[in-house]
Amino acid sequence: MSARILDGKSIAEQIKQEVAKETAELRGSGVQPGLTVVLVGNDPASEQYVRNKVKACETLGIRSEKITPPTSISTAELLAIVKDLNARDDVDGILVQLPLPSQIDAQRVLLAVDPAKDVDGFHPVSVGNLVTQRPGLRSCTPAGILEMLKRYQIPIKGARAVVVGRSDIVGKPCAMLLLHEHATVTICHSRTQDLPGVCREADILVAAIGKAEMITADYIKPGATVIDVGSNKVDDPAAPKGSRWTGDVHFESAKEVAGAITPVPGGVGPLTIAMLMANTLKAFRLRRGATAVVA
Repeated sequence: MSARILDGKSIAEQIKQEVAKETAELRGSGVQPGLTVVLVGNDPASEQYVRNKVKACETLGIRSEKITPPTSISTAELLAIVKDLNARDDVDGILVQLPLPSQIDAQRVLLAVDPAKDVDGFHPVSVGNLVTQRPGLRSCTPAGILEMLKRYQIPIKGARAVVVGRSDIVGKPCAMLLLHEHATVTICHSRTQDLPGVCREADILVAAIGKAEMITADYIKPGATVIDVGSNKVDDPAAPKGSRWTGDVHFESAKEVAGAITPVPGGVGPLTIAMLMANTLKAFRLRRGATAVVA
């Protein structure tokens, strides 16, 4: 029997509807959450990401703003822009789109963002709040994974969870969120001994290693829930454009063993922007001493 397919699009739509409902109530009382995206230069992929984010804001009733400094901007000039956004009360979320041009000290710029407006959840203060379970903004993709597990009523408490990948953006925060939900968590990486054997212990297996179709059926415990965070473009002569997008999991073999699995595309991906919108609303609430409907 094939695994149940976990549809990220439907979960993302639920989250967006909840955000839209709350923003409508806020606008009725004369206030509106605001997100500002800083896009440096003309990277086509970044421009597409930003378009999607701005469109989501417009749909959900969040005020959006896009600042587009030239590729030649200096670190000092970009820091000045961030400083101005930090000071503006109408800006609840600040998102500096990566990658930044080579002359920019990206670390300095990201550290300059006010943690209260860090809707990406990347700032060390945000990470510290996550680790110590204090109120704050969580990294969007891991937060989306938790929402998916909860809304599909997949048991986390007491479950054995294995996260393959230790990035600051996905692997580590995802492991911490699962730990806070009382899972027993193992973080694996490229130097883990007997990786397939460790993965086969997982009731919940999160693949975020960045290698196309690396996780095959022999990594998966029968009946396990498999969350594929990967997004890899691979050559495929049979595909219409000569290439296709695939995850870190070999979907066709994995679905015959797993109990539930996310597809690529259409699994984790749609949740990231939905959680960015939820984070903007959450930042609005936290900055005013309240909590958002969507955690």
